[in-house]
Amino acid sequence: MEVDLEFDLQLVAELSGHDERAWQVAWNPTKPLLASCSADKTVRLYSYHNDGQDPSKIVFSHVTTIPTGHSKTVRSIAWAPSGKTLATGSFDSNVGIWERREPSDDDEDPSESEDWECVTLLEGHETECKSVAYSATGTLLASCSRDKTVWVWEVQPDADFECMGVLMEHSQDVKCVAWHPTEEILASASYDDTIKLYVDDPSEDWYCFATLSGHQGTVWSLAWAPRGDYLASSSDDLTIRIWKRTAQHTWQFVHQLKGHDRTIYSITWGTGKGAQDNLGWLASTGRDGKINVWEISEVPGKPTLTSRLLASVSSAHDIHDVNSVQWCPRPGFDDLISTAGDDGSIRTWKVVANSIPK
Repeated sequence: MEVDLEFDLQLVAELSGHDERAWQVAWNPTKPLLASCSADKTVRLYSYHNDGQDPSKIVFSHVTTIPTGHSKTVRSIAWAPSGKTLATGSFDSNVGIWERREPSDDDEDPSESEDWECVTLLEGHETECKSVAYSATGTLLASCSRDKTVWVWEVQPDADFECMGVLMEHSQDVKCVAWHPTEEILASASYDDTIKLYVDDPSEDWYCFATLSGHQGTVWSLAWAPRGDYLASSSDDLTIRIWKRTAQHTWQFVHQLKGHDRTIYSITWGTGKGAQDNLGWLASTGRDGKINVWEISEVPGKPTLTSRLLASVSSAHDIHDVNSVQWCPRPGFDDLISTAGDDGSIRTWKVVANSIPK
């Protein structure tokens, strides 16, 4: 029996165009742009704005398609915090760095120039690159691979990158990398069922300072709480685990979420709306085609958390797996999420109050 929930997930837009499965979506942090990547080796960019006739509606438009030149699937994409640079991670083992071509005097309307070029190709991984991520300052880029390694790159002027470390802590395929929202702490998740946390030692190199164990299957996705004192992880074991920072280099398991029947491929943690005393909204999706949105809250005076399922939608991409879910980071759009599915489509959803009795 379905439980009545406080909110619904309202479908805002269905964006088709990819010829093969869509792997990931990424919202530009500073501009009204949404990017998606696919097994068709392209990246598609969409713009969005509030409808002038009806401000409650959001209109999406296809802006451009970047062919990328990758020889295999584009598995992962990430925007730099400036919103001016896009990184692509591919199964061809390389990482592409993309910037919009500066409009020339010949362009009729410089604001409409959407010609993106690959300014750098980062080589080093031996096989499929699974995830790319920029640090909060944009000065560091991380990538991970099926080759069991995590690479940390320093972003330098003129699209130059220097490898600062090759971390070989995992014993299996590394699925995901994610940076802390304010500090230079890097997390990675792996097929070996663990999460590794890394920092830079000023006198030496990047090193692993903690291993978080407890999942009983591949860890697919990571999401930091917006304020940075919690980390969430999702797994093949059908659970989401939340880890709390209890000391500078110590993280402990404090809460578990269950709500999926199959592998949870992707999670995202946003600020949410409403009460300020909660830790935000966490959305999850995966192989069962379901999207769940949870409100996460602290318990005053106790080291534990509470969670409440706010909204849920099944068959989000019809019969297909959903590979990625991301909250929009831009102010005013914090109730908006986007998903990418095996059907090749990108869908955007809005969390709306459920005022109609079921």
